[in-house]
Amino acid sequence: MLRAAFEPEPAANYGIFLLSAHESVISGIAGRYAAALFDLMNELPESDQQRIHANVAGFKVLLDENADLQNLVRSPVITAEEQGAALGALLVQADSHQLFRNFVALVVQNRRSMALSEMARQYAALVAGARDEMVAEIASASALDDGQIAALTEQLKSHFGKTVTVETRTDADLLGGVVVKIGSRMIDGSLRTKLNSLKTAMNEAH
Repeated sequence: MLRAAFEPEPAANYGIFLLSAHESVISGIAGRYAAALFDLMNELPESDQQRIHANVAGFKVLLDENADLQNLVRSPVITAEEQGAALGALLVQADSHQLFRNFVALVVQNRRSMALSEMARQYAALVAGARDEMVAEIASASALDDGQIAALTEQLKSHFGKTVTVETRTDADLLGGVVVKIGSRMIDGSLRTKLNSLKTAMNEAH
């Protein structure tokens, strides 16, 4: 039952149902996994649900900030057994919910571990959507101050008509400006993209 629920192949009836039910906020294989976890989580008591929310959020922070953990889930030379043992031990140490531990184990077994961070992001989007909220991931060349974050949050809230939770990160490659990602939608206002567009236009002019 658990394997069937998490199986992301397009031919799986459950996967097709998930796409139709959640397509506004999820996309791709990571979205199918996130939706499966979300749906199974909803069958549990509220206390278990809150624990899983915290597990997923904390795990994403670790994945995004720990270089060794990133290498573990992304390296093609590390076997699924090695990944599973290491991540399993980490989740046991963190006293993670059994459903989340099973979820991660199956992701690793299916060789999808490199998408774990994206699965966690899309799971958070599903949780926010169920609360009539939105999660916006904002990338900027340098850290945004509280005033800038508040202004962006208010603009997004006004545009979408929903409460918006903002997650920020820095990406020096952007050079300037910001990139906002909400579910499968992206608003690219980075200087890098503007310069690339200008370069393309100049090349086409010759």
